[in-house]
Amino acid sequence: MEATLVLIKPDAIARGLVGAVVSRLETLPLALIGAKVAAVSRELAEAHYQALRSEPFFEDLIEHIRGQLHQADYVLALVYAGAGAVAKVRQLAGATNPEQADLTSLRGALGRITTAGVMENVIHASSDDREAEREIKLWFRPDELLGPLYPTKTVPGQIKVWA
Repeated sequence: MEATLVLIKPDAIARGLVGAVVSRLETLPLALIGAKVAAVSRELAEAHYQALRSEPFFEDLIEHIRGQLHQADYVLALVYAGAGAVAKVRQLAGATNPEQADLTSLRGALGRITTAGVMENVIHASSDDREAEREIKLWFRPDELLGPLYPTKTVPGQIKVWA
């Protein structure tokens, strides 16, 4: 089963867009198998954006996902599963830059670049299957998802962790 991670970012939460985003995601023929509200530590933010560490905007990404640029210091993390989950969510999300995104996409309809130059693109969507697995394992424990996605192992104390 293919799965993908979606993060509803602090800018969307601060602007009261969670319901609008989730409503649009619900139109996809995918199953919601995990959801939680999460405060984002610096360590988690850096691990999440590890591939962009050398980019000049890396620190801005970290501040953004941690809610330091908005009135919300948390995200809503979701996992959707089903055939073509990554591609379906990415198509609905639209281009990263809201000004370049199709107006029918989430980012095109709800995203913006503020007068201060801050890009508010509402959600994160995994880029491919491999990244989806890496990200899901960062944000969720196996017992926080409905159904097994990836191999697990049991450690002392009978706790399941990703293998």
